[in-house]
Amino acid sequence: MQETYTPTRTAIRFKDIVVLTKLRLSFLVVISAITGYLMADEFVGKDFALMIVGGFLVTGSSNGFNQIIEREFDKLMQRTQNRPLVKGTMSVAQAFWISLLFGISGLICLYFINYLSAVLGLFALVSYVAVYTPMKRVSPWAVFVGAFPGAIPPMLGYVAATGHFGLLPSMLFFVQFMWQFPHFWAIAWVLDDDYRKAGYRLLPSKFGRNTTSSFQILLFTLAMIAASLAPYLLNLTGPLSVVICVISGYFFYAIALKLHHTQDLKDARKLMFASFFYLPLIQFIYVFDKW
Repeated sequence: MQETYTPTRTAIRFKDIVVLTKLRLSFLVVISAITGYLMADEFVGKDFALMIVGGFLVTGSSNGFNQIIEREFDKLMQRTQNRPLVKGTMSVAQAFWISLLFGISGLICLYFINYLSAVLGLFALVSYVAVYTPMKRVSPWAVFVGAFPGAIPPMLGYVAATGHFGLLPSMLFFVQFMWQFPHFWAIAWVLDDDYRKAGYRLLPSKFGRNTTSSFQILLFTLAMIAASLAPYLLNLTGPLSVVICVISGYFFYAIALKLHHTQDLKDARKLMFASFFYLPLIQFIYVFDKW
């Protein structure tokens, strides 16, 4: 008789921590911080490693506290029904202490680099958890508010390398800030039915999927492309970044334009996946071009 494999409690707990802190999403966030670090003229291996670990932990903490706050609403949406607080495989107290431990440890890592890195990490954590998260059920302006902590990583990476602010990290922040609007609105378009079950309002129009929302996606796509060209116009990157920005921006805009004409869910999904590729491509081209 064939035995059925039952995972150990340790295995289940580790998986729950991964889901609670969204470690895969945290990896994408840290990629932006890495590109910001590499845009600086200095490289210290210890600080680079501390930034990666600290970025992972602070982002994981933000995600954990987010799930604690939204646990009752997560029960209403299909995409979040497998989260540990919804399934009951982790208690709220356990989630709280894990998130707190991640947050404090991450901020300590960033402080060991320089205090400005810790300040940026703390700002991103607090604004995401205390402002953006509760605002998601109140107003579509939550996307604007959430774009601030979401744009911190490349600036944090540069500040971790240099210990100061400047024009270049400001431009890196601005590019990622503008990218988040078409990115999050594409996700919100795809998940609008699920979001409405929990009372979330993330598309720019209060009526959800319509031409008003798609037109704003189109406008902010143009703004994102313009922002992507700004580092070159300010002599911060070379001509290769212009070529890549124009080509990738053209394809991104074409998808956004098609969504505006069709209002089709599959075109929104294409735009969502295009946004996942656009930002890291642009950021690594900045690094390559500068080097």
